[in-house]
Amino acid sequence: MWLEFADQWDPKSPWHDQRVRLAFNYAVDRAAISEAACLGFCPPTGSIIPRPMDFAWPVEPLPYNPDKAKQLLAEAGYPNGFEAGELTPIPPFFIPAEALVNYLNAIGIRVKMRPMERAAFYAAWKEKKLRGLFTTGAGGSGNAATRIEAFVYSKGAYAYGGYPDIDALFQQQAAERDSAKREALLHRIQQLMVERVMFGTIYEFRALMGVGPKGRRAWH
Repeated sequence: MWLEFADQWDPKSPWHDQRVRLAFNYAVDRAAISEAACLGFCPPTGSIIPRPMDFAWPVEPLPYNPDKAKQLLAEAGYPNGFEAGELTPIPPFFIPAEALVNYLNAIGIRVKMRPMERAAFYAAWKEKKLRGLFTTGAGGSGNAATRIEAFVYSKGAYAYGGYPDIDALFQQQAAERDSAKREALLHRIQQLMVERVMFGTIYEFRALMGVGPKGRRAWH
């Protein structure tokens, strides 16, 4: 699960400034969100690519530091924060979204949560009509390349923008047959994703399964 900065590609948006996106990553206590949303079983992460996937470059999340977040906002020209509109959570994961809204408001990024019906959310996401901030995630199988293709590559099904050098690296790795060289290319893409703060990372989701006395399973 992560936060998309849908407007980071708009030069007129505050989210276009990398320091503002970095402020988000310092403003969020991921461990506390994991405790609230999934009893602490969702490992905080600094990437949108799960660690167990092939070619994943493991990234530890930035530490919770709201003072650093406020400093970055001031450096970006927003010492008093700014009005950030709405944050749309992926249904039905409203608990982490509520926490993100609180953390953002605490550093001066004033935002309100806007829930959507699940089908409407997925349609708007695929059509790239979601604006501002929204939380999302992916549970499909694959490896780092498949995640990058969908969310990072500028022509990806769910990418709102991209970078020419990352696109070139992605195309290069797709044609590379040497596994070690391909891994190096994919790691470089992931390093650039982190350096450019393309996403607001949260955690690797873990579904909690309960087994009752009669062997009946329930998803929570």
